[in-house]
Amino acid sequence: MDQPTVFCGIDWASDHHDIAVIDDTGALLARARIDDTAAGLAQLLQVLAEHGDCAEQPIPMAIETSRGLLVACLRATGRRVYAINPMAVARYRERHTLTRKKSDHLDAMTLANILRTDAAAHRELPADTELAQAVAVLARAQQDAVWDRTQAGNKLCSHLREYFPGYLAAVGVRREGVFHPIARVLLAAAPTPEQAAKLTRAQLRSLLKQAGRKNTIDAEVQRLHNAFRVPQMRQLPLVEQAMGRQSLALLRQLEAACVSADDLAEASTQAFEAHPDAEIIASFPGLGAVSGARVLAELGDDRSRFTDARGLKAYAGAAPVTRASGKSRAVLARRVKNQRLAAVGYVWAFAALTHSTGARAHYDRRRQAGDRHTAAQRNLFNRMIGCLHHCLSNRITFNETVAFPNAANQQLPSAA
Repeated sequence: MDQPTVFCGIDWASDHHDIAVIDDTGALLARARIDDTAAGLAQLLQVLAEHGDCAEQPIPMAIETSRGLLVACLRATGRRVYAINPMAVARYRERHTLTRKKSDHLDAMTLANILRTDAAAHRELPADTELAQAVAVLARAQQDAVWDRTQAGNKLCSHLREYFPGYLAAVGVRREGVFHPIARVLLAAAPTPEQAAKLTRAQLRSLLKQAGRKNTIDAEVQRLHNAFRVPQMRQLPLVEQAMGRQSLALLRQLEAACVSADDLAEASTQAFEAHPDAEIIASFPGLGAVSGARVLAELGDDRSRFTDARGLKAYAGAAPVTRASGKSRAVLARRVKNQRLAAVGYVWAFAALTHSTGARAHYDRRRQAGDRHTAAQRNLFNRMIGCLHHCLSNRITFNETVAFPNAANQQLPSAA
C-alpha cells in the first residue's frame, strides 16, 4: 500500500462531528460538520470519496475515541481509524497556537495533522473479530458491575456501622459478608436491631432456606438467634427506623448490582468459551472463564496488534519504566497502562501462586531478591503475560515445564 497523501481528522461530539481533510502539505482540502446519523455518515464517506478514498487506498482518519457508532461504522467499512489520546491532541495543538484558542474545526485540523506528521508514532485500531468485540463489551460491563457492587456494598456497610453493627458482626463470619444471599435476605427481613431481635427460630429457618441454605441449618439458626440478641448501643427509636428505611434503599442498589454482575458473568463466560483463543487463555494457571474473558477483551484477537511480547507487557503495565536524566536514573512502576488489564493481571498473578509450582517459585525468588509483595507479583504477571503472547502467537497451550523450567520438580507448599 502506498503512503497516504490525504488525511482526515474528526472532532467528535455527542450530536455532531467536525471533519477536516488535508493533503500532505497540511493544506485544507475540505471541511464539514455532520450529524450523528446515518445521513451524516453518508456525507462523510462522500467527502472522503471526492478526495480519493477507495478500498485499495483508504484515507486514514484520526479521532479522540475508540468507541461509538461512528467509529464502529467506519471500522466496518474497512477504514484505517486511529484513536488519539485527548491529552496528546492538546499537546499537538500547542505546536500551532500559543494563545490557547480552541474550536471544533481547529481540533479536527490538529487530528489530521497528527497523522500527517507522526502517524508512525500512533496505532490504528486493531482489526478484532466480531466475537472478540462482543467479549470485550460483556467483560468490561461485568467488571464495571463488580466495581459497582463493591461500591454499593461499602456504602451499605458504612451506613450499618452507624446504627446496626450487630448485623455486620453476625454476617461477617462469611467470606462474602453483606454480598452473600443470606446476609441480603436477613437485612431485607429485619433492617433494624429491634426487628432482628424479634426474629424467631422458625422465621430464621425460613429465611435461610429462602436464601438457598441447605446444610447445618439448625446450627446457623441458633447462631443468628443468639447474635441478634447480643446487647448493643442503639440510636433513638425514630432515628433507628429512619436509618432502617435507608438501609433498605441501599440494599436495593446492592441487589441490582449483584444481579447485574452475575448475569454479565454468565454472558461473558458463554461468549468467551465460544472464542478460538479461549482454550489457550484458560490453560494458564490462575485464569478462569471470567478473568480469561477480561484478558481477551483487552488483548483482542488481532495478532498484528503487538509485534512482540515487550509491547504487550508495556501495554499491560507489567513492565517497568526507566526515567534517566544526567546522573539520575530510576526504574519505576508504569503508571500509564491499560487499567483493566492491570487489574485482572493482579488477580491472575495472585491466583497463579496456588495453582502453579513455577509461578510460586518465581514469586519466592523475587521476594528473596528484595522485592516487596506488589513488585514480586507484578513481575510474575510480567512473566505470565509474556508466555501468553508466545502461546497465542504459536497457537499452543500453556506448558509448566517450558514456562518455568527450573521449577519443574518443585512441589507446591502445603496448606497450613
